[in-house]
Amino acid sequence: MKLCHSLITFCAPPPHCKLSRRPTTRHFKSLSSELPTHRVKLAESLQSETLKILEWPSVCTQLAAFTSTSMGLAAAQTAQIPMGRSPDESRRLLDQTSAAVAISQQLNFSGIEDVSAVVNTAVAGQMLSIRELCSVQRTLGATRALLEQLEDISARNDLSNRCSSLLEILQNCNFLAELEQKIGFCVDCNFSVILDRASEELEIIRLERKRNMEHLESMLKEVSTRIFQAGGIDRPLVTKRRSRMCVAVRANHRSLLPGGVVLDTSSSGATYFMEPREAIELNNQEVRLLNSEKIEEHAILSLLTAETAQSKREIKYLLDRVLEVDLAFARAAHARWMNGVCPNLSSEDYDNIENNSLSIDIDGIKHPLLLESSLRKFSDLSKSSSSQSLDQESGVTNSRIVSGPFSFPVPIDIKIGRGIKVVVISGPNTGGKTASMKTLGLVSLMLKAGMYLPAENDPRFPWFDLVLADIGDHQSLEQSLSTFSGHISRINKILDVASEKSLVLLDEIGSGTDPSEGVALSASILQYLKDRVKLAVVTTHYADLTCLKEKDARFENAAMEFSLESLQPTYRILWGSMGESNALSIAESIGFDRKIIERAQSWVKKLTPEKMQKLNSLLYQSLVEERNRLETQAKRAESLHSDVKQLYHEIHNEAEDLDGREAALKAKETQQNQQELKVVKADIDAVIEEFENQLRNTSRDQFNSLLKESETAITSIVEALRPSNDDVEIGGSFHTPQLGEKVLVKGLGTKWATVVEAPADDNTFLVQYGKMRVRVNTSSIKAPADGKDAVALLAHPRRKDQRIKNLKNLRSLSETSKDEEVPFGPAVQTSKNTVDLRGMRVEEATHHVNMAINSRGSNSVLFIIHGMGTGVLKEGVIQLLREHPRIARFEQESPMNYGCTVAYIK
Repeated sequence: MKLCHSLITFCAPPPHCKLSRRPTTRHFKSLSSELPTHRVKLAESLQSETLKILEWPSVCTQLAAFTSTSMGLAAAQTAQIPMGRSPDESRRLLDQTSAAVAISQQLNFSGIEDVSAVVNTAVAGQMLSIRELCSVQRTLGATRALLEQLEDISARNDLSNRCSSLLEILQNCNFLAELEQKIGFCVDCNFSVILDRASEELEIIRLERKRNMEHLESMLKEVSTRIFQAGGIDRPLVTKRRSRMCVAVRANHRSLLPGGVVLDTSSSGATYFMEPREAIELNNQEVRLLNSEKIEEHAILSLLTAETAQSKREIKYLLDRVLEVDLAFARAAHARWMNGVCPNLSSEDYDNIENNSLSIDIDGIKHPLLLESSLRKFSDLSKSSSSQSLDQESGVTNSRIVSGPFSFPVPIDIKIGRGIKVVVISGPNTGGKTASMKTLGLVSLMLKAGMYLPAENDPRFPWFDLVLADIGDHQSLEQSLSTFSGHISRINKILDVASEKSLVLLDEIGSGTDPSEGVALSASILQYLKDRVKLAVVTTHYADLTCLKEKDARFENAAMEFSLESLQPTYRILWGSMGESNALSIAESIGFDRKIIERAQSWVKKLTPEKMQKLNSLLYQSLVEERNRLETQAKRAESLHSDVKQLYHEIHNEAEDLDGREAALKAKETQQNQQELKVVKADIDAVIEEFENQLRNTSRDQFNSLLKESETAITSIVEALRPSNDDVEIGGSFHTPQLGEKVLVKGLGTKWATVVEAPADDNTFLVQYGKMRVRVNTSSIKAPADGKDAVALLAHPRRKDQRIKNLKNLRSLSETSKDEEVPFGPAVQTSKNTVDLRGMRVEEATHHVNMAINSRGSNSVLFIIHGMGTGVLKEGVIQLLREHPRIARFEQESPMNYGCTVAYIK
C-alpha cells in the first residue's frame, strides 16, 4: 500500500532535543547521595510516612483544584508533584511559579490529553483506532499552540526575561509536526472516518463502490417500480437485508421475480424481501469491494500506529513538559488564592554572613490547611465588594486575611538563627506546639516543590534534603509496640538515615515512660542530633530539656504563649522563652481554695530527686488499683460472653425445624396458586372462545379492533392476579407499648412478643420473644389492629413470601456450611434479554451473540431469535452455544417458540 502525499516517513527526534535534560514528573526523592544503598529504601519509607504525617497529600489536593490537564490533576491528587532534588532545582521551580504569577492571562490547555496509554498500546503491537489517533493529533497540535501562546504573551507584555523559565520548558522540543499532519491528512477527526486521499488504492476502491452502488440502486428501483405497477407491492421499496440490496414484494406475487433469492420476510409473513437475479452479481461485487476497503483501511491505521509507536519517546517527553507547565501555572493560581509570597532560599555560605543573622526568618506564616476554611469564608464575604487590589506586576492580591472575624488560623513567626541545630518548644497542651511544628515541615516541602508560602514580607528558609517526622502515636498491637516503643523505634530509624542537610521533627520526645529515664534519653538524643542534622525541632513537657541551651549555644528554646486572663492559648510562639504548664495559675484563677493552691505549690518544691522514691510508691499503688479494676471488668465480660453463648444455642434450637415449617408453607402456597391458576385459565379460555365466536361473524376491517379488545380482557385478568408492590403492614398505627403488653415486632416473625422493660430515653425497650430477649426500637413495634391474631396476616401472598424469606435467612445462620446452587433468572422474554439475528449473515450474527452473552450477568437467560429460513443461521448459533464457556445449557425452538433458541448463561 502506498499512502498519498508521501506522509508515511518516520521522523527521529532532532539532535538538539535532549530527552534527559529535565527531571521526570515523578515525586523527587531528596535522598542524600552519601547514604549507603541498603539505607536508601529506609529513607524513602520514612520520607513517605512523613509526607502523610504532615498532611502533604491534602496540600497537593488543594493544588489539584488549579490544574488544567488530566495529567496535572492526577499528579496532584496522588501527591506526585515534582520536588527539587537540590537547592538549584527548587530555585528553578520557584522561578517557574514566579513567571506564571507574572502572567495574568490564563493559558488554554484544551485539546491536550494524556495519550500515554494510547502510545503504550501502539508500542505493544495493537492497532490504534481512529479515535485514538485523533487524540494523538489533537494533543500534538494543542502542545505546539501552548508554546505559541507563551511566546505571544511574552512578546506582547514585554515579559521575555521573567517568562524565560517557562519558555525554555517547551522550546527546542520536537512537536512531531509530520505525525500530526499525516494523521490529519488520512483521517477526518470530526466524523471519525478515513479519508479517500489516504491512499490511491482506497480512493480507487471507494470510487468503484460508488459506481457499483449507483448501478445497483438504479436497477433495483426499476425492478421495484415494475413490481408496484404489477400490483405486487403497495409502493416501490428498495432496502437492505443481510448486507445485500433487495426489493420488497408480496408473498403471493413472488413469481414476479423469477430466479430471485428470498433474503428475509416481514414479521407477518405477507411481504418477502427478495434479491432479483440480475442484482446478485452486483451485490457480490459490493461485498468484494467492501472487504477490500476494510483491508486498505486496516493497512492505513497500521502504518499510522507504527509511526506513533516509533515516536514514543518524543510524545512522552512532550507530555512531561506540558505537565511541568501546567503545574507551574497551578502553583501560581494557588499562590493567588492564598495570597502567598515567594520564599527565598537561605545561602549555604556562612563565611560572609554575620553570626547574628537568621537561617529561618518567616513572619506571619499560616498553616495552609487551616487557612482553607478562612479563605472560603472571606471569599463569600468579598463577592459583593471590591476590597482586594491586584498587583499589576505580580498578579498576587495585596490584602491580608488576618483581620476582622477571620483571624483564624493565628499567624506565627519563625525565627531561627544561623548555627542553631536544635529547637525545643515547650508549653501547655492544646497550645499549638504540634501545629506549629507541622507548619514548619510543610513550609520546607512547599519550598522544595516551588510553591509560594502563606506568609508576610520576605520569608527566608533553608533547603533540606529530607524531612523526617515522628508525630502521633505509633502504638502497634501486631508488632507488640507500646506508645513509647513505637516512638523510640521510629526515632532510631530517623537517626539512622538523617544527614547533615536533613530536618528532623519530634513531637513529645521521651514521653510514655518513666519521667527521669525519658528526660535522660531525650537529652542524649538531642545531643546526638545537634552534630548530625541541619536542624531538629522537638516539642516536650520536660523542663529539663530547656536547660540544654545554657550549656550549648546550638540549642534554642521556644514556648507557646498562654493567656492567664482568658485561660486560652494564643497559638503564638515566644522564641527564646521556656514554656510552663500554668496548671496552678489556671486553678487559682478558676477559684480554687487558697489552701489547696498553697499546698500544691509546696508539693512542687518538695518534688526533688530525693522524693522520687515516694512518688514511685504512689505510682505503684495506683497501678495496682488499675489492675484490680481491669480484673473486675474482665469478669463482667466473661459473664456477658456466657449469656451470649446461651442465647446462641437457644436460637440454634429454634432454627432446627425450619425445613418442615418451610415445606408446609410452600405446600399451602402451591395449593392456593394452583386454585388461582385454574380460575385464570378458565377466564382466559372464555375470552378466547368468545373471540373465536365473534371472529366468524366479523368482517376483515374489524379484526384489529376485535383482537385489541380480547388482548385487553386477558391483560385485565392477569393484572387482577398480580400482587401489589406495597408491603402489607403487620399491625396498626404507631404505638408506645406498656410493660407486659404483647406486641408484634418487625423482623421477628408473627409470634407474640412480650414487653419486659419499659421504653428507655433512646426510644428502645426490651421484649421477650420465646426464649430470647431482644432490645428493639419503638418504630419497629406494631400493635395488632382490632385484636386480630398475627397469623391471620399470612393470608396475603406478599406476607407469605416474606415469611418464607425470613425462614431461609434463619436457616443460613444454622447451616452456614451448606452450599446451594443459585438458580437462573426467570425465563421471561423482554427486549433487554433478546437478540434478533434475522437478516444477518452467520459472521455478523456470531459477533452479535458473543456481545449479548458477554453483556449478560451471571445466572441469566438470553433469547436468540434466528428465524426459520434455510437453517444456516440456526446451525451457526447452535454451534456457538455448544462451544461458548459461559453457556450452561440451551433449549432449541419449541412449538410455542418457533425460530428462537433460549440460552442459560453461567
